[in-house]
Amino acid sequence: MSIELDFPAVLERWPNFLGGAVLTLELAFFATVSGALLGTLVAVGRGAHSRSIARISKVYVEAIRNTPLLVQIFLVYFGLASVGLKLSAFTVAVVALTINVGAYTAEIMRAGFEAIPRGQIEAAEGLALTRFQIYWHIILLPAVEKVYPALTSQFVLLMLASSVCSQISAEELTAVANYIQSDTYRAFETYIIVAVLYILLSLVMRAGFWGLGLFLFPRRRQLGTPL
Repeated sequence: MSIELDFPAVLERWPNFLGGAVLTLELAFFATVSGALLGTLVAVGRGAHSRSIARISKVYVEAIRNTPLLVQIFLVYFGLASVGLKLSAFTVAVVALTINVGAYTAEIMRAGFEAIPRGQIEAAEGLALTRFQIYWHIILLPAVEKVYPALTSQFVLLMLASSVCSQISAEELTAVANYIQSDTYRAFETYIIVAVLYILLSLVMRAGFWGLGLFLFPRRRQLGTPL
């Protein structure tokens, strides 16, 4: 038994692959930015003095981390439609991915916050720094620096997980692959190409986060500490 591969028949659809890859990166970008903001706010909420805010934040994190992403996408997709909000598949995908990655980002950021020595905060208070200055310079930036590798890995995983958005007709890379393989009847070749593209996208994202880390954390660059 032999397998005859016909990559040219699939590769001639390269504009479709390119469009799907670009849309995948766009999904990852918007969900990463909004998810990072949401996760940071939730992490702050989990440590809030208000019990109600802390409990709501915890319930959100536990609910998202214990349900599948695909179910969350369907809940957002059909939930918004049921209340009369008809959004594009791309917008729904961004919203769902943001909600999902926000919960994981919150736990990562919370670990970063807890790694900040209490003595540093007390010293900042002794220097009469404002609450904003303490949160920004003493807590937030050092916390992000500590957990930056974990955050970048989570955001790359988010990009890979965006493949399930094909179930709501978001025309990202996996959705494009499904269309091409059904049209060419070359499923094996199609998904080999898609796998290679996902690897390339992951490398591009990691390189981008590495460069961003060098910009955000010059102290590590000066010390030669890897990000």
